[in-house]
Amino acid sequence: MFTGIVEEIGTVAGIRMEKDVQRMTVGAQAVLDDLKIGDSISIDGACHTVVALNAESFDVESVQETLARTTLGGLRQGSRVNLERPLKVGDRLGGHFVMGHVDGKGRVAERRMLEESAVFRIDLPESLSPLVAEKGSVTVDGISLTVVDVGADFFTFSAIPHTLEATTLSERQPGDGVNLEVDMVARYLKRLLAGDEAEV
Repeated sequence: MFTGIVEEIGTVAGIRMEKDVQRMTVGAQAVLDDLKIGDSISIDGACHTVVALNAESFDVESVQETLARTTLGGLRQGSRVNLERPLKVGDRLGGHFVMGHVDGKGRVAERRMLEESAVFRIDLPESLSPLVAEKGSVTVDGISLTVVDVGADFFTFSAIPHTLEATTLSERQPGDGVNLEVDMVARYLKRLLAGDEAEV
């Protein structure tokens, strides 16, 4: 489990396909501290398992389901990614509970710069729209954000200067794909309500 507070921007050092699995090497610094093989790590909001590790980078593997549901299949050598290690028991919860289970891909529809902050409009799949609430929490590329407005097929959020500087949001432009994870409470409520309807 994560918090959506990005610790570091890593850089993709290499990507290769091994049969039906994508193996990716990510260069990093801060997150390597106390990281071990077998640990979980969030890459642009998608939880992965560290399968190899050295002093400058770590490796993860992505199966076809992950590549289809997230933007990770479109990464290239040199791509920058948001990184976060899992929440430790007793840590402060600065963002919100993030599972690292991406619900789907959205697309940046608009980026409006103000003096130092920015307002983003994200187009999202119709299936996720009911799960995103005004002033609720949403995760975009692993970043915990507060929804400003929501419509039938979009939502907006504001990014403060620190968030722009500390994450890859500074690079996101209209047309770019992003990974979305809705608040987990909304996800389970939807499932519960669907069960109730099925019993009627």
